[in-house]
Amino acid sequence: MMTKFIPYEKLSKKERRKLDAVKRLGWNGVDPSTKTIPGKKNVHVRRPKHPVSYEV
Repeated sequence: MMTKFIPYEKLSKKERRKLDAVKRLGWNGVDPSTKTIPGKKNVHVRRPKHPVSYEV
C-alpha cells in the first residue's frame, strides 16, 4: 500500500526529526572535516619585506 504524501511543513515534529535523521545518515566514505574552506585571513600571501619604490 502506498503511503500518502504529506508536505514537510505539515508533518509532526517527531516525523520531521525521523526524516532529517535519514537524510543525515551517510557520507559514503567522505570525511566532512577535510572539506573545510580555509578562511581568507589565514591564507599566507608572500609580500616583499622591503617595498621597492619606483620613483624616478
